[in-house]
Amino acid sequence: MQHWWNQWLGPSSPECFQYRGTMDVFSKVTRQEGIFRLWRGTGANLALAVPMVGIYMPCYDLLRNRIEEYSDRNCPKLRPYAPLISGSIARSLACIACSPIELARTRMLAFKASNVGGKPPGMWTTLIGVLSSRQNIRSPENVRGYHLLWTGLGAQLARDAPYSAICWTVLEPIRRHVIQLFGDQSNAAVILGANFSAGFIAGVISAGATCPLDVAKTRRQIERDPERVLSMNTRRILLEVWRKEGLEGLFRGAGPRMARAGPSVGIVVSSYEVMKHIMHRKHAVQTYD
Repeated sequence: MQHWWNQWLGPSSPECFQYRGTMDVFSKVTRQEGIFRLWRGTGANLALAVPMVGIYMPCYDLLRNRIEEYSDRNCPKLRPYAPLISGSIARSLACIACSPIELARTRMLAFKASNVGGKPPGMWTTLIGVLSSRQNIRSPENVRGYHLLWTGLGAQLARDAPYSAICWTVLEPIRRHVIQLFGDQSNAAVILGANFSAGFIAGVISAGATCPLDVAKTRRQIERDPERVLSMNTRRILLEVWRKEGLEGLFRGAGPRMARAGPSVGIVVSSYEVMKHIMHRKHAVQTYD
């Protein structure tokens, strides 16, 4: 299989790692590392998704309900901002808890095999490599040890908190409007459709708006020099990208990110809300009986 792809796409070269678009990525990754490398990091993605959603969605629900209750009693003007505030806080909590897995996932996706067909490291191997790099830091900072597992957390929070704030601010009015159109006739299918469509739109908008922050987060997490990692921050990375690559560099990968975020948010939110609907109905039936 690998030999066939190499014959079709030509031999690998240093230019193989310079990407010019989504299709160029597909072509060069397949040529350099094999077609199955397109699914690199799937294990880390799954390991990240379960705890991230498990923390994020319930925390958002709880915080939003509490803020809305408080605003109804004390400050009605605060209610429209409930999704923005609760989304930012819930996402921040989930990011802090899952940051080491996100770091491993990003580095696994950025891994470039030195030989064609080379096997990239697994999640645990990647994290162990991060910890071992602290021995190369020639300064008192090396005592930070396990803090390196949270490399890029600041950049990740700078990306995810605004992303979540924009996402829920857009999503809530859309899904409430769609559900209200059906009134008391709302069922699992209506909830599924309303939440998926609202989540899709919100995911695309928020992913596009926060793309520069995603670029900064990714570049910090794939940095291999431990001393440079400790001196990097989101503002410095964004200025460096702006000077060297301009606006195109800040929004590099925006298309694929928006294409991924739309269905991803739609699936997660709609699945969560449908499960809530089913559980509430079962609970109501059991209570009635």
